[in-house]
Amino acid sequence: MFPVALRIGAITIYWYGVMAAIGFLLAIYVQKFTKEHAKMTDDDTSNVIFVAMIAGLVGARIFYVVQFFHLFKDNLWNIIRVDQGGLVFYGGFILAIIALIVYAKIKKIDPVLMFDAITPAMAIGHACGRIGCFLHGCCFGNPASFFGVRYPAGSEAVLKYGEGTLLHPTQLYEAGANFIAFWFFLKLARNCKRGVAMSSYFIYYGTTRFLIELLRGDNPHIWGLFTPAQLIGLLLIPTGVILLLYFKKNAAQDA
Repeated sequence: MFPVALRIGAITIYWYGVMAAIGFLLAIYVQKFTKEHAKMTDDDTSNVIFVAMIAGLVGARIFYVVQFFHLFKDNLWNIIRVDQGGLVFYGGFILAIIALIVYAKIKKIDPVLMFDAITPAMAIGHACGRIGCFLHGCCFGNPASFFGVRYPAGSEAVLKYGEGTLLHPTQLYEAGANFIAFWFFLKLARNCKRGVAMSSYFIYYGTTRFLIELLRGDNPHIWGLFTPAQLIGLLLIPTGVILLLYFKKNAAQDA
């Protein structure tokens, strides 16, 4: 839509990168309100967000490149141009979890409490990232009947659906869902028992992403039924339910 934020000579600054940076800073700030839940120091607070962001960027980019390799096969250099957009959240989510588990073991932090504490930070950071997607023009929706946005000529959405087609702003739907989730998980992370916030996040995000994918127009379908994100969502939801029941049962036994 409006991918370029600023040009200074030969330097181009993209909105996607700007929103990612804002999301990173907000995540660090939010983490300060939940660090006591996980018994983390100030250094741990910054390090956890940094590790999650770097691992998330790498994982999200790998998933995107694998899924849309035809966009990069003629210019492999563009694979590392993450500032121009092109990330798959689930790829970053999976690699970030692995990296954070390793960090927790090294620093001897309870990984479950750590994941509880970062749920609001993940939500606010993800919301900013989706606004970056909207400005960049990726992750667009399918045709809408009465409410939507029209993309400019030459954009990926126009190449697929034609100029003037009204499309669902799925990026903004997901950004809104994550802004709402931020307040919900901030409360959970500060007041609930061990594992409740983490488990609830799995259920919440798996459900909302599955539903939003019904309106996405850029993701391929596997067997003509589900997108890759929906399949992962179908795994996240029962995983979250099982974990939530497990942690609630343990909390009741410890009470």
